[in-house]
Amino acid sequence: MKILYRLRDLWNYRELIRNLVVRDLKVRYRHSVLGIAWSWANPLLMMLVYTMVFNFLAGRSDLPNFHVFVFCALLPWNFFAASVGGATASIVGNAHLIKKVYFPREILPISIVLSNLVNFVIALPVLFGLALVSGAPITKWVLLLPIPILVQTIFTVGFCLFLATLNVFYRDTQIIMGVLMMAWLFVTPIFYPISQVPQEAEILGITFNAQLWLNRLNPMASIVASYQDLLYRGSPTSLDFLLRTAVTALIVLVAGYLVFLYYSPRFGEEV
Repeated sequence: MKILYRLRDLWNYRELIRNLVVRDLKVRYRHSVLGIAWSWANPLLMMLVYTMVFNFLAGRSDLPNFHVFVFCALLPWNFFAASVGGATASIVGNAHLIKKVYFPREILPISIVLSNLVNFVIALPVLFGLALVSGAPITKWVLLLPIPILVQTIFTVGFCLFLATLNVFYRDTQIIMGVLMMAWLFVTPIFYPISQVPQEAEILGITFNAQLWLNRLNPMASIVASYQDLLYRGSPTSLDFLLRTAVTALIVLVAGYLVFLYYSPRFGEEV
């Protein structure tokens, strides 16, 4: 019942969420020469760097249109990483508001995720243009793109609510996550197809299916693979595969929100 009450409260404050999203987007590009064009330029530049490193310096990949393969995975990863980085510090960074004004505290991390979602959607046309110029297939399956976007948003909101709570009580969280996100980047199949992960690996004498457990333990691996199926391969992603990820995302959202609601009454004292 408490969750239903808070959800109704969130709906009543929807205008505040919208204003915070707009404010975050304006602040992000204030005083920059390119302005919102950085939504297109930044992932393109990152794609060029990673393509140079992983396709040329580290050995040429057999994948056709390797730059498109990287780009269609890099965009959702940037959405996730920017959301985690901003939302983790959102409660502590707005201590002056927390102490003075009442509003549902979850609005702060949620607005960060939504502003990065807008940034992600703005950058998608560049991906489509790059794919068309490169000759990569854009098929009817691209119409299913809202599904992985929704699943990723649900997972990201839940994860960010948990991290925002943890950071209030343990300020090292933001620093630790900076390191963990770098490691997480490389265990997510952005620069290599997941099929290249060995099915048999051994750690400390224990043999396991690395490819299987990478999918099970890393929701972003499943989400990124869905984007690659729809945008790079031009084929439908596995429904069973996506449903398992969607269930995981919902569990993370509910768990993260419950943790946030339980500890949010203490935020005023801690920040």
